[in-house]
Amino acid sequence: NLEEYERLSQMTSDMLFLAKADNGLIATRTEIVDLASEVERLFAFYEALAEERDVRLVLAGEGRARADRDMLRRAISNLLSNAIRHTPQHGEIRVTIGEGRAGQTELSVENPGPPIAPEHLPRLFDRFYRVDASRRKESEGAGLGLAIAKSIIEAHGGSISASSAEGTARFAFTVPAA
Repeated sequence: NLEEYERLSQMTSDMLFLAKADNGLIATRTEIVDLASEVERLFAFYEALAEERDVRLVLAGEGRARADRDMLRRAISNLLSNAIRHTPQHGEIRVTIGEGRAGQTELSVENPGPPIAPEHLPRLFDRFYRVDASRRKESEGAGLGLAIAKSIIEAHGGSISASSAEGTARFAFTVPAA
């Protein structure tokens, strides 16, 4: 019962966050954020889960953003947890940071896995959307992580996208550079 309570409590919190985002009520505390440092902290957090699944976490590049540190960490965390969940055993997740378009910093998370059909890509950031609902496991989230990541990135004036080619899924976002 306690586990179910915690799951429902988290889902309620996520829905409230998304409702605030829809109405422009997300308040950001902008500061200069070293993205490589944030990714390294998240790698340390996810290290045990990655090791359990025999998945390697790799960071390349560096960059700084003008953003709310906690919110940006949450967006990156959502992308990493999805990548770990969908990467086959012995796979490698690569996080790359670099310059994006003018005045933007880009961060991408790439992982091997089954291809995502093109018709699903635009809907991946929709709430509760699942490519294949019949494959949902109880241990997985409620289908809100990518919607939350999108809301956070857009609240910072950035953009987020997903692509899938040749057995690699890539989720990338841009945010204002510092």
